[in-house]
Amino acid sequence: MYGDTATVRRILKDSGDTWAVVGLSNNTARAAYGVAEVLRRFGKRVVPVHPKAEAVAGEQGYASLADVPFPVDVVDVFVNSALAGQVADEAVGIGAKAVWFQLGVVDEAAYDRTRAAGVEMVMDRCPAIEIPQLA
Repeated sequence: MYGDTATVRRILKDSGDTWAVVGLSNNTARAAYGVAEVLRRFGKRVVPVHPKAEAVAGEQGYASLADVPFPVDVVDVFVNSALAGQVADEAVGIGAKAVWFQLGVVDEAAYDRTRAAGVEMVMDRCPAIEIPQLA
């Protein structure tokens, strides 16, 4: 696992409450939808980022991270590992404080680049599993 318990805690508690969830749409069968629900329940503002740019749970969606017109604290990544590194690079580019790759999303080079840029990162973990343990 990439991201120790202290890093997980810092991201969930101290990095801010605006989370862009890349891959989030209105498809309730997708994992991103359920994780977004948990994040909202714990007080996070969840911003959908998906090529469709559809609103989810009343929050305006955006086609890319660059399209989000306000600061994003954490970027939660629900794309496959082959695409995740580009998303991590975009997250660094927009000034996100942290990047979170979901369970099964692994890109060691992206992890190293993101950390080298001074951005906190967790990889191959799920905030919906971790956040209730902190409450």
